Amino acid sequence: MRNFDAIIAMAADHKGGPDALEKILAETPALEPIVIAATPDDRILAAMTRRIFYAGFSAKVVDAKWEAFEAAFEMFDPHACAFMTDDRFDVLMQDHGIVRNGAKIKSVQVNAKFVLDLASAHGSAARFFAEWPAADYVGLLDLLKKRASRLGGESAMRFLRSIGKPAFITSPDVVAALIREGVLERAPSSKLDFAAIQDAFNQWSNQSARNLTEISRILAMSVGPSGHIKDR
Repeated sequence: MRNFDAIIAMAADHKGGPDALEKILAETPALEPIVIAATPDDRILAAMTRRIFYAGFSAKVVDAKWEAFEAAFEMFDPHACAFMTDDRFDVLMQDHGIVRNGAKIKSVQVNAKFVLDLASAHGSAARFFAEWPAADYVGLLDLLKKRASRLGGESAMRFLRSIGKPAFITSPDVVAALIREGVLERAPSSKLDFAAIQDAFNQWSNQSARNLTEISRILAMSVGPSGHIKDR
């Protein structure tokens, strides 16, 4: 595993130099914890829901319908969504303004309860996510997989990045870079694999003072000119 300065140089070479690389990195900024913590809980639930509905669907379709999603789910008020009645669920299943997927609609109710639980224990769900240490990012992924609905793997990673939380994404290009660096032998599939990824990211963060999002994107760009697209 080489020093991260060498990997940054590889990525910069693919993107036309250090300035061009930094411009691309600025497209997906990670926010300061104080900014993340100020996010209202309805926006946390909305971000979860958007990411869940993106999975397996066209993001453009979901985005085009998002105003209808907001109306259908009462602006993602966690209390309203957590106590969704069967009748309300049936109404949503007939709503042509949204994507009518029963399992994903049901996940909104489960995740609303999760958001309320976090708010009860930590003051707000956003504060919980903001304060979780980057050095144990994989622990946060594990928690989301266990306690949230349909927020495992890449969906969880992309949700966290969407709220500004520094987050790596195990996209094909990132995995290819991790294999090249000797961190992995193949695509990650076990807790040991993710522990190895976390350890590598922690080392690279200490070397470079870069956050997880930046390291992830730089790794993706280090594999070739199109790498940044798959890790946005």
